[in-house]
Amino acid sequence: MYPARRKFIALALGSLGASAFPISALTNTNWPNKSIRIIVPVPAGGSLDILARTLAKGLTTSLNQAVIVENMAGGGSNIAFGYVAKAAPDGYTLLLGWDSLAINPSLYPNPPYKLDQFAPISLAITAPQVLVVGPKLPVKNLKTFIEVARRNPGAISLANAGNGSPGHLAGTLLESMADIKLSNIPYKGGAPAVADLVAGHVDSLMVTLPAAIQHIRSGRLTALGISSAKRSTGAPEIQTIAEAGLAGYDLNSWQGVLAPAGTPQNIIMLLNQEIVKILKDPVVKKQLISEGFEVIASSPKTLADYLTTSSPKWAKLIKDSGAKVD
Repeated sequence: MYPARRKFIALALGSLGASAFPISALTNTNWPNKSIRIIVPVPAGGSLDILARTLAKGLTTSLNQAVIVENMAGGGSNIAFGYVAKAAPDGYTLLLGWDSLAINPSLYPNPPYKLDQFAPISLAITAPQVLVVGPKLPVKNLKTFIEVARRNPGAISLANAGNGSPGHLAGTLLESMADIKLSNIPYKGGAPAVADLVAGHVDSLMVTLPAAIQHIRSGRLTALGISSAKRSTGAPEIQTIAEAGLAGYDLNSWQGVLAPAGTPQNIIMLLNQEIVKILKDPVVKKQLISEGFEVIASSPKTLADYLTTSSPKWAKLIKDSGAKVD
């Protein structure tokens, strides 16, 4: 195991050990005494933004202190990741992380962070990517989509939330397994990509299901399949890409909360306790599931383990598919 990964797991294990003591005995009496920021590495309106604002609302109430969502898009999420990695480890700057945190070290030559610069708090949710088409490309199923793409190599545009995003790599895997060539159109987040697809400016999009689900239900977009091996709990009517014709296709996305490494363990555990409580609230959980999320609400160690196991999988996909940032 790489030293950075050992250190990352050690941080999580240290956090887990703290949970043996009552939270009331662990909490710094003067924390929090000012507003807390959740940094979101994409523009407002996408699936990460939905989760961040859900957590911010709940934490504002439970911590009796303002929790503010700050969108910091750009650089394939590297701007936000680098910013939080270097932030003061005092519990006042948090990151709503996603797959790109584990993807970018294999995709970019010099990302501005390392995984051991973060302390995991909770793996909040998972959610599949979904392949959707808009009014510009009126196909109704994956089989037809692939047939059209094979007849016209490079003619179909496939948008995503940015170079190196899970949607970008999910699209690259789709091209490889279906033996087709699509035109990659990266955006600075899922929300603007969805807006352009609805408006007919691009042909298709691979994006996290919650970012597109309302447009799918309204009929403005057509879902051709989701990336996970199993159908979504909240949208079981959408078949998987594997069911639609590409057997073995399986990718799933995650979102979770992290802090800068060195953040006191009592603060990590208090945040974990409150975040888990918010996500397991029956009303909140039902709403998140209806929007296409699968609620996990894990311990710090579970997020650490998830990152250390997913990183080599993404690295292999990047290598095997030849995915590159433009």
